Amino acid sequence: MRVALVGVGLIGGSVGMAARRRLGAHVVGWNRSPAPLEVALQRGAIDEAVTDIDEIGSADIAIAGVAVDALPAAVRSLCAALPDAVVTDVGSTKGALVEAIEHPNFIGGHPLAGAESTGVAHAREDLFQNATWYLTPRDATAGVLYERLARFVAGLGAVPTAIAPHDHDRLMAAVSHLPHVVANLLVAQATDALGGETLPATGPSFRDATRVAGTNPPLWAQIYSANRAALGAQIDDLVRRLGEVRGLLDADADGAALAAWQGAAGTQRRALLEAGLAGGGGAAREIRAEVPNRPGVVAQIALALGRAGINISDMSLAPEADNRTGVVALWLSPDDAERAIGLVAALGYPAARA
Repeated sequence: MRVALVGVGLIGGSVGMAARRRLGAHVVGWNRSPAPLEVALQRGAIDEAVTDIDEIGSADIAIAGVAVDALPAAVRSLCAALPDAVVTDVGSTKGALVEAIEHPNFIGGHPLAGAESTGVAHAREDLFQNATWYLTPRDATAGVLYERLARFVAGLGAVPTAIAPHDHDRLMAAVSHLPHVVANLLVAQATDALGGETLPATGPSFRDATRVAGTNPPLWAQIYSANRAALGAQIDDLVRRLGEVRGLLDADADGAALAAWQGAAGTQRRALLEAGLAGGGGAAREIRAEVPNRPGVVAQIALALGRAGINISDMSLAPEADNRTGVVALWLSPDDAERAIGLVAALGYPAARA
């Protein structure tokens, strides 16, 4: 397997390390500045460095790991230079990028992994272990390409999860981008409230809530801008909710409504965390579906299961002799098997346990 990396930072370097050590891949890297390539070679993140994307030669998987605003150009260059590769990216917004890239070999991606420190010097092989890695196939994405990318992501230790691009951006606005905005505002409000005084001893609440405040300004400015519509909607909703709480402060004389509000938040948080930690249940269960041999079928199934919170740990495609139909085999949690069979059948594809 040959893997091409355009942009060798924390994420790209970690992909390279995991691909080389876990999958035995040969990794070729390119970076706008040469210094990270030297570090990547020293740390074993890449096998060789090139000075131009056209020098990569060939690849099975090509990954753009550059800044958000540089992704369209990088993805287009990879699609043009590597026509046989599955091209993906690791950007944290997907809608605008997927709309901008029409090449059939491009499948957007976003690993939910990172670290406090950036740069290839901090890359590590286990960065993606058990991390969700979102993939955004299109309606016409070829099943063999999605299978290749999903298997690669799983081989790095991550959990490939299909999601529609705009669903991804709405989700990230709520659980990632808005918390960064709020952290910045909490720091600003505390600073104004102190009026130049030294910050007194604080408990963990303030430290935990503001941990991400001010991190990597150039990167986060690009993320905010790239996801402005979904983030704007979340900010508007937060303002509305703050107004409701402000109203409770004035109207709730005995504190009962405030206590109920606080308790509801605890219940909701536990439910969210339990849902995020779900997916055990022992060894993976195989289900099989009979499908027509046409572009988009695998993507349709993966997206339907992804919307239902069902992760596919592995898959395989087997065309029938007439090449008009085939069988998609999916491995997933036993707890999800029956629900997955129903969802796949609802799409019009007969499915059953293997």
